[in-house]
Parts: sequence; structure tokens; C-alpha cells
Amino acid sequence: MRRRTFLGLIGGVSLWSTSAWAQQAPRVARIGFITTGPIDLAETRSSIAAFRRGLRELGYVEGQNVVIEIRAADSKVERFPGLANELVNLGVDIIVASNSLSGRAAKQATATIPIVVPVMGDPVGDGLVATLAHPGGNVTGLTFLGPQLVPKRLALLKEALPSASRVAILWHPRAYGEQTMSDMVKETEAAASTLGIRLLFVPVEGPDELDMAAPRIAAEHPDAIMVFPSPMLFTERRRIVDIASKLRLPLISMGKEFVELGGLMSYGADINDFIRRGAAYVDKILKGASPSDLPVEQPTKFQLFLNLKSARELGLTIPATLLARADEVIE
Repeated sequence: MRRRTFLGLIGGVSLWSTSAWAQQAPRVARIGFITTGPIDLAETRSSIAAFRRGLRELGYVEGQNVVIEIRAADSKVERFPGLANELVNLGVDIIVASNSLSGRAAKQATATIPIVVPVMGDPVGDGLVATLAHPGGNVTGLTFLGPQLVPKRLALLKEALPSASRVAILWHPRAYGEQTMSDMVKETEAAASTLGIRLLFVPVEGPDELDMAAPRIAAEHPDAIMVFPSPMLFTERRRIVDIASKLRLPLISMGKEFVELGGLMSYGADINDFIRRGAAYVDKILKGASPSDLPVEQPTKFQLFLNLKSARELGLTIPATLLARADEVIE
């Protein structure tokens, strides 16, 4: 009797141990990540690194409790739908679509897999969410309000260059939804009219057209170049700064990354930091939250960056009042 009892106890311990291990073993979450630029591009790698950093800060370790399936569009936004469908077919737990356009592609590919978009332009206007406070579907994330800040950037450019009367606008017509792009153009034109600036729109549909944009800009003899918000143009920022440098034109953009490469000035939110912070949404969803109940986060601070080295090379003197308001000045 004692032998049967002992064996029963051993069997019970064995079964309990197996069950406990199964409950305590960490589940490996599978995250799909859609990025715009080529995977071997430094600018693309910096965005992916920002997201990975955000996950590490929250206790995720690749290969242990999370796997990231990266899909790159090679700066060809028409590839987004195919990449989104590929991740859906893989059965990922969450899709992180790094921008509005890839987010729309992911939303069209699935209505059930949660989608986090860390850098949205106009979430409501682009049809990604119902409202910022109550997204209402399977998409949530953060908005950097890039399109809404274009008139402000134009005003800052005029403050830096009071004599500027002609500004070339480098833009990607398909960067966001039709309504968002239309509103951005109209608001910029209205601001330009107030400031006494003539706008010269130079569309760029993909990275292959950037080289053709340079002679078109030069032929118009503008006083400066402004870059409209665009995931593709953000990814190709090194080439854009090089174009502005060769044409000896001041460049204003949406992100400090352009200024760090030699652009004159930028105004906006920290885009790579938004990608890092997108990991917090992933964490909440993996712990049971519904994207429909997670409000879209908006920036609380916009940063003004100036590159005085570039200003000197262009023979420009930045007004002291503008320098005093800069969050960072590159000497």
C-alpha cells in the first residue's frame, strides 16, 4: 500500500511539474514589421533599431519571448499591400506598420490582427482610426502630425530667410491618403500666399526620380527647398540633403535627421523616437489590450533644429531670435 501511495505521489508531482512548466514557459510573440526603405540602408536600420530598443526597454528579448518578421518595401510603396498580406499569411500576432501608407495596406489585409502604426500623419483623415481617443478598429499607434505642421515650417523658413520669395516643394503625392495630401497642399498654398512666397511643386513618386528632380529644381531658381512629410522621402534623406548641397540651397524638413546630415533646419517631432515608443503599444496588446481601446498618442513637443555650419557654407545669417528658440544648434 505504501509503495502504491509513493508511486502515486511521484506521478502527481511529475504531472504537476509538467503543467506548471507549461503555464510558466514564456510564449514567443511573433511581430510583423513593415518598413519603407531597403533593409541594408543605414536610415532603415536606424528605424528598426529604434523599435528593437523600445522592445528591450520593456523586457522583450528576440529569440526568447519575441520574434520580429521584417519586411522591407525598398522605398517602393506599391509593395506595401503584398508585404502586409505576406505577414497575415504567416499568422503573426501583431503587425507594426511603420507609417500611414503601410498601415492602410495592413488594415486592408486584415480586420482581426492588431496593427500598430507608430508614425501616422493624419490617422482620421487617412481612414486608419475612427477618432484619436477611440480608434474603434484593429489599428492604433501614434501620430507625429507632420502634414499639419507644413505651414509652420514655411513660416520658420521665411523667418530664417526674409528675402525668400520662391520655394521648391519636394513631395511624394502618394505619401498619405488623398484627403490628407489635398489638405496639406491647400494649407501650404494659403500660408505661402500670406508670406509672399511662390511655391514650385516637384513631385517624386519614388527614389529613382530623385536624380531627375535636381535639374527641375535648378531650372526654377528657387531660394530654398522644403520637403513635404513622406516615409519614402524621409528614408531617402541623405540623397535629398546631397541634392540641396550641390544646388547650394537651404533645406527645411520634417525631422532632425535631415539637419544632422547637413540640411539647414527642421521642425517637428522625433520620428525615430515615435517608432521606439510604438513598442509600448505592442506590449499592451500582447498583454490583452484591444487596439480599439488604445487612444492614438499625439506629440507634446515639437523641436526646432538648426545647422549653423550649413548656414555659413551658404552665406546665410540666421536671426538671433530664431537661434534663441532652437532646441538644438549644430555648429
